[in-house]
Amino acid sequence: MLPLLFAAALITQFGPMGPDAARDPQLAASGSTVAMTFGAGKAIYISVSSDAGKTFAPPSKVAEAEILPLSRHRGPRIAIAGPVIVITAVGGSKAAEGAHAHGLPSDGDLLSWRSVDRGRTWSKAVRVNDVAGAATEGLHTLAADPKGNLFAAWLDKRGAGTKLYSARSTDGGATWSDNVLVYESPDGTICQCCHPSAAFTPDGQIAVMWRNWLGGSRDMYLALSKDGTRFSKPEKLGLGTWKLNACPMDGGGVVFSSNKLVTAWRREGEIFLSSPGEQEISLGKGNDVAIAAGATGVYALWATPEGIVAAPPGQHAVIALAPKGAFPSIVGLPGGQALGAWEADGHIVIKHLP
Repeated sequence: MLPLLFAAALITQFGPMGPDAARDPQLAASGSTVAMTFGAGKAIYISVSSDAGKTFAPPSKVAEAEILPLSRHRGPRIAIAGPVIVITAVGGSKAAEGAHAHGLPSDGDLLSWRSVDRGRTWSKAVRVNDVAGAATEGLHTLAADPKGNLFAAWLDKRGAGTKLYSARSTDGGATWSDNVLVYESPDGTICQCCHPSAAFTPDGQIAVMWRNWLGGSRDMYLALSKDGTRFSKPEKLGLGTWKLNACPMDGGGVVFSSNKLVTAWRREGEIFLSSPGEQEISLGKGNDVAIAAGATGVYALWATPEGIVAAPPGQHAVIALAPKGAFPSIVGLPGGQALGAWEADGHIVIKHLP
């Protein structure tokens, strides 16, 4: 593992929201605007910054659901698509039953809300999955490009096994396309409890990453699409493999940086960076890694038993950010910095990274 340094930085903190813990923060940025969403109880919240994350407005409620999954990366996602802020989340009204219910809805749908006034007001929910109840697992990703195009992908339960489905929006989340099957494993299911990740490239391609279940291994795979309807043959990431007869409940992230795609993910108890066709690079021990593209390279942020740590670009040491925390998110900012957020003791902590 890289050596460890300690950093002091500006900190913002939100929550709890009444009796409910604030959970699973997610960040998006466009210019000096930074938007953060998180969940608490049955509600989705947003807070917006207009000064690159130096200050944030008090959180406001976006929507509610009778059952809102918030565990293990199942919370809301956020993107800024041109002048529109879009939030997606899985919600339902009927509790799942059985050994693997995990507080999930049995009728879970992936829902989308949009705001054209910087989060002050929100549209009614639009259902993204075109088969009702197909998104019950609650795990999904959302990406946007500067032109207002959006891409969502989620673990889908229509039919037998878990598959990866997607949909596009070309009008800032007002409407969504017919669903597209991105991938189904010949072994019957992809990894059932790891969230997917997605990113747009500057030339308009869509990259989507997920954890597969193939030949007894739970490795990360990536596919590309020029139009969101046809995807390339999936490519395994990294040279190693993880033989595992269980779900690690840990996805990762993908960004475009320095003219190539860069991914971050966990194998066993170790965090790796990798690009398609290249050998993976170990960052150290941990889990729940998030990744962002900054002006000078890639930032990675993850959790360890000793707290939240980060690997900024160009540095040969890991930076310790907090003695405790879980499920971090990170976004790059103008000027080369990044902003990280994570949950800790019912709060959301936001911190600038150098």
